Amino acid sequence: MVDGRRDRLAADREATTARLAGLTREFDDLVESTSHANTDDEHDPEGATIAFERQHVAAMISQARERLAEMDAALARLDDGSYGWCEQCGRPIGDERLAARPAATTCVRCASKRR
Repeated sequence: MVDGRRDRLAADREATTARLAGLTREFDDLVESTSHANTDDEHDPEGATIAFERQHVAAMISQARERLAEMDAALARLDDGSYGWCEQCGRPIGDERLAARPAATTCVRCASKRR
């Protein structure tokens, strides 16, 4: 079972790394395409759209980095034997929850208490 979990985490990490690389290229392309133009975000009709796109991609990059950190932390927990155990109550995290959220650190019961 540990190998299946490691494989799932590694695959998720790889997909997240690829997504982060693509988003970074997209962000760099946006910056590059606007760096040569004499645009003023405030007064140019396209400026607000370009600024929105830049911020949107930046937010997605931030989310991808967070997910990557979650995957790395989950892999570390797998190595130290704490993966699959709730950090709040110490009970096992259900297989269904781990299948849906491989980096989960809490069981469903404890996660629902936080809301």
